Amino acid sequence: MITLMTYAGPGEETSPVGRTGGLPLNSGDFSWPSCATCKGPMQFLAQLPLDDLGRHAGRGEVGGRGLLAVFMCQNDPGMCEEWDPTAGGNAAYVFPAEELPSPVRAPEEGATKLGEVSVFGYERVDSDDYYEASTGWAKRTGRPQREALGQLGGEPGWLQGEETPDCPSCGRLMDLAMQLEEGRHHETSANFGGGGCGYAFVCEDCAKAAFLWQS
Repeated sequence: MITLMTYAGPGEETSPVGRTGGLPLNSGDFSWPSCATCKGPMQFLAQLPLDDLGRHAGRGEVGGRGLLAVFMCQNDPGMCEEWDPTAGGNAAYVFPAEELPSPVRAPEEGATKLGEVSVFGYERVDSDDYYEASTGWAKRTGRPQREALGQLGGEPGWLQGEETPDCPSCGRLMDLAMQLEEGRHHETSANFGGGGCGYAFVCEDCAKAAFLWQS
């Protein structure tokens, strides 16, 4: 069974729901991440309440699981190894659920935000293959393929070889939290090399996250 993340309309840039774009939410003591190569501020890509993994994908209990936030450098695309989970060109965090979230102000300079906010809807599809599920959903609903924004949990649909990262704290393989398509419109979407996918992983026991993309 695949849980698709589909476009559920525009949203507020500070809403606490699963979405791409807008601003990240945190307790207020969070510093916007900078790229290890170019030193510029990263672009905020997406956030996911990890409770959604329980509510919509049947992955664990619901309640107090924190908020996943993903960033990637877009100041000089292709030059900062932003596709790699450990090179410093992207960043992923698990923010504690017990901390009351508030918006984090974006730096005034740099490519820090996507062109629009897209809220995730969730739809379970009886399939074992993510790509089969997303193309079938588009045909069945008559909606554009690009409105299939990715998948919640499950097994990664790799475009190249398998690259599941190890948790930097405990060393175990991390779990896929979400697979992201670039977005529904090329002018406002993320840049995963042109038609690529992003993959956000978590180790909830250690409150660690990782991100990478393939094209």
